[in-house]
Amino acid sequence: MRLDKLLSNSTGISRSEIKKAIRNGQATVDGITVKDAKMQLSSEQHVTLFGQEVCEAKARYYMLNKPEGYVCANRDREHPTALDLMIDEPLYEKLNIAGRLDIDTTGLVLLTDDGKWLHNVTSPKHHCHKRYIVQTAEPIESASIEAFKNGIMLKDELKLTLPATLVSLESPDDNVNLAEVTISEGRYHQVKRMFGATNNRVVALHRAAIGDISLDDNLAPGEYRPLTQTEIDSIQ
Repeated sequence: MRLDKLLSNSTGISRSEIKKAIRNGQATVDGITVKDAKMQLSSEQHVTLFGQEVCEAKARYYMLNKPEGYVCANRDREHPTALDLMIDEPLYEKLNIAGRLDIDTTGLVLLTDDGKWLHNVTSPKHHCHKRYIVQTAEPIESASIEAFKNGIMLKDELKLTLPATLVSLESPDDNVNLAEVTISEGRYHQVKRMFGATNNRVVALHRAAIGDISLDDNLAPGEYRPLTQTEIDSIQ
């Protein structure tokens, strides 16, 4: 890893300020002052900044139960963000959201500062499936289940959606229509648009799982926890 990147990631100081400090002789590698911010480091080397030892920050992985009304963005002028709920974590602003949700959609959001892991969650090539619990305006028809299975041509799209699973769920209230949907893509407003294409409307949408990572039932809306090693390793 580059010297300036390690120092910035580990301290939260901006890359430009780190480069300035390096030029001013404030960084050492194995006891020798270094003024090359691009210097490549090995994991065995000893680094200091302003006389203090700096170690490479370990990657972090979290699950968050996103409430309604929060946007999945690092900053937003009009609405609170998912990262606002992580403010108690050091360098929380360095976290990135893996799998965004609409402002009115609730449920599982994954956050990490591991770029490769983030890519594996979000890249269309990996087809990481997402499972949702959906409340719809109308009952689920068998024709809709078949349409989801075969793929749907959404408005302004050039190809069918990949096969998706739609299962009607029992509801304690006869006036509430519930379903479970599993998709392996992340197109814009995909679940809502798929139901719209089958003459139905999404009333409420909740993400329950991404890949093999299911939302922890013990997390209230707005709460989060670190992922277990098993959960982290499940994303390849």
